[in-house]
Amino acid sequence: MAIRNIVKDTDNYDTLHKKCRPVTEFNQKLWDLLDDMAETMYQAEGVGLAGPQVGMLRRVFVIDVGEGILEFINPEILETSGTQNGAEGCLSFPGEYGMVERPNFVRVKAQDRNGNWFEMEGEELFARAVCHENDHLDGIVFKDRMSRILTEEELAD
Repeated sequence: MAIRNIVKDTDNYDTLHKKCRPVTEFNQKLWDLLDDMAETMYQAEGVGLAGPQVGMLRRVFVIDVGEGILEFINPEILETSGTQNGAEGCLSFPGEYGMVERPNFVRVKAQDRNGNWFEMEGEELFARAVCHENDHLDGIVFKDRMSRILTEEELAD
């Protein structure tokens, strides 16, 4: 496993705004990418990391919302409901936080590292993380969805 460079908006804005291609090969190269993404996310103290954030324009992301690493390949959001409005940040925009409205519930279908399809559902932070990372795969960043940026005073509270 290796720590990968996280693409910052100031480094390569275009990469963060491109739609990703589906993963078609489930092999050691993909497994190494997933392992590297997890290690990179943990090292950066993040909750999630998507392919384009490490320069890979593939439909893949990892999250850990307190239950251990979860891997999503070729994800499809099947259902959302409710709303939550809260502070959100992104490893590609260090030090920037804004208020973002997201669904409070999400049901997602994806493939695992071996290509097997599965479905998961969850609320609150799980829903926020899945929607945030899935947006990355479509070239959408949290700043595209935020209603306002948070001030330093608000972050200190």
